[in-house]
Amino acid sequence: MTGNDAAHDIRRLIPRFDHLKWKMAAAGIVIGLVSGLLVVVYRLGIEYGTDASRWIYARIRETPWLIAPWAVAAVAAALAIAWMVGKEPMAGGSGIPQTNGVVICGLKMRWQTILPVRFVGGLLGALFGLSLGREGPSIQIGASGAQCVSHRLRGRRREDMQEHYLVTAGAAAGLSAAFSAPLSGMMFALEGVHRSFSPAILMGATAASLTADFVSKYCFGLRPVLDFGDIGQLSLEEYVWLIPLGLVAGLVGSLMNRSLLGFQTLYGKLPAWSRPMIAIAIALPVGIWLPDVLGGGSNLIDTAEHARVGLGMLCLLFVAKMLFTSTSFGSGAPGGIFMPILAVGSLAGGICGEVLHRFGDLPSDAVAVFAVCVMTGTLAASVKTPITSILLAVEMSGTLTHMLPVAAVAFVALLVSDLLRTKPIYGELLERYVRAQGMQMAIASHVGSGIMELPLEMGAIADGKRVRDVRWPSGCLIIGLRRGESEIVPRGDTRLRAGDYLVVLFSGEEEREVRPAMRRLCDARLD
Repeated sequence: MTGNDAAHDIRRLIPRFDHLKWKMAAAGIVIGLVSGLLVVVYRLGIEYGTDASRWIYARIRETPWLIAPWAVAAVAAALAIAWMVGKEPMAGGSGIPQTNGVVICGLKMRWQTILPVRFVGGLLGALFGLSLGREGPSIQIGASGAQCVSHRLRGRRREDMQEHYLVTAGAAAGLSAAFSAPLSGMMFALEGVHRSFSPAILMGATAASLTADFVSKYCFGLRPVLDFGDIGQLSLEEYVWLIPLGLVAGLVGSLMNRSLLGFQTLYGKLPAWSRPMIAIAIALPVGIWLPDVLGGGSNLIDTAEHARVGLGMLCLLFVAKMLFTSTSFGSGAPGGIFMPILAVGSLAGGICGEVLHRFGDLPSDAVAVFAVCVMTGTLAASVKTPITSILLAVEMSGTLTHMLPVAAVAFVALLVSDLLRTKPIYGELLERYVRAQGMQMAIASHVGSGIMELPLEMGAIADGKRVRDVRWPSGCLIIGLRRGESEIVPRGDTRLRAGDYLVVLFSGEEEREVRPAMRRLCDARLD
């Protein structure tokens, strides 16, 4: 092949990549429909299951001998959960770390087995009232639905970067359908799953998220999952409390992470078959004496917002929800922590508001704002996705008037979390999952070849250097460079700048080396 032929092939590849974002948008609509329907069915099952658990524990409280049949059912359900998770470990726990691992680290996901385990295991956990959310599993269900669509659309051309883009779009659709929050779904795809910006990712995630939101709203109505209604605004004088609220949120988020990881470590010393059994056994006294703590916790957010109970009960619910979530999640049962983290944060905010209302001069209307702010800050401190957290609060409140206080608390909480050296909860869970399965973070791929797009960040190793001066990993070729609206076919003397998007052609045989090596060259250095 002559040099001119090679140049022609490279130029022919670049227009294909240009059209990729529109292909992703079209595929995103299909993914939004499929993933949205799957999440809606899952969401209905979890809601009915949690309601049933409260009804069951109320009957047991009135008729204690019902504990006997409950115990038989609990043992059967626990063994079933342990068996299913043992057969498909990727369907245990939250689902968000596993989805991140698929997109970033090349882990393999089998939608054929993940979906039934997610549905059956999630329903069993809900029927016994485990403190687990539906949002993490919904994200993995959305990603699995996207993988199913990808296999149908692409046939044998599987496991390449385009499929990773589709999986990211499915994750966005899952969060969008779970919360009826399309903007949060889009941002989570960029900030929490793919962790980089790309027009192709954005187009696919946007189309999937909006479509899934339509499916969700068609089935559940136009009201968001956590409809805050009309909550008042803080006066400018009360903005002085935002920094203390951020400190509280950062501490609570860090404490939540340590509690979740600590109980998971304790469960790891027990036989796998006994872990769900212990979690369900703990659910019995909780369900009898503190039924509000059962399930994901959306009811607790409403309780904290409207101060429906006294200060002492808020403190009790706060401690109980944190510990019960840790014991439920640490068992490895299929279920998420997204909503429980929000619930714990809202209770902490409600406690702060009630204290200042009773012993200070804070008006009662401000308690709801405090709950929303600390809830958002706690999520930002735990998950380390501040933009997604802020957008989620804005979409759930239905107004932009609270964006400033919510954002201020979220970023203060993130700073506190960083000062405490708290690592993102989903990153830590992914590392633990990979170690538990005896795998490495970069898994070999069977991709023949593929194209990836990477943003070049300011301060990265390749920033400011000529293409020929960068030690690119073997097995890859820089075939295109996007700079603003311009596209450049890079030459050896082309100087790279922060903000450029590199279009990289790579071989599947070298993928496990290429992907992390390219990120080291393009991501900003922290030292």
